Amino acid sequence: MYFVYIIRTSSNTLYGGQTNNLEKRIQEHKNKTSKSAKYTRYFSSLNLVYNEEYKTRKGAMQREVQLKKWPRAKKETLILGNLDLLKKF
Repeated sequence: MYFVYIIRTSSNTLYGGQTNNLEKRIQEHKNKTSKSAKYTRYFSSLNLVYNEEYKTRKGAMQREVQLKKWPRAKKETLILGNLDLLKKF
């Protein structure tokens, strides 16, 4: 399984990524390891706010690219699970 995820930082910014081991990846970000994204190392706390599962890495990578192009308001709508409002974007 592969996952696309969105993390909310302590500064209320959103960071998205993809991985094949969600728990391990989130811990890497939180522990600020050498494998964590440079961007996430600057924040005092990180919280996983959204994730999706995919059968293939290709599917997860395509979705990650799509989400990174979305405006913040659309990502927030996705996080809240408001699918009706999401269709209006």
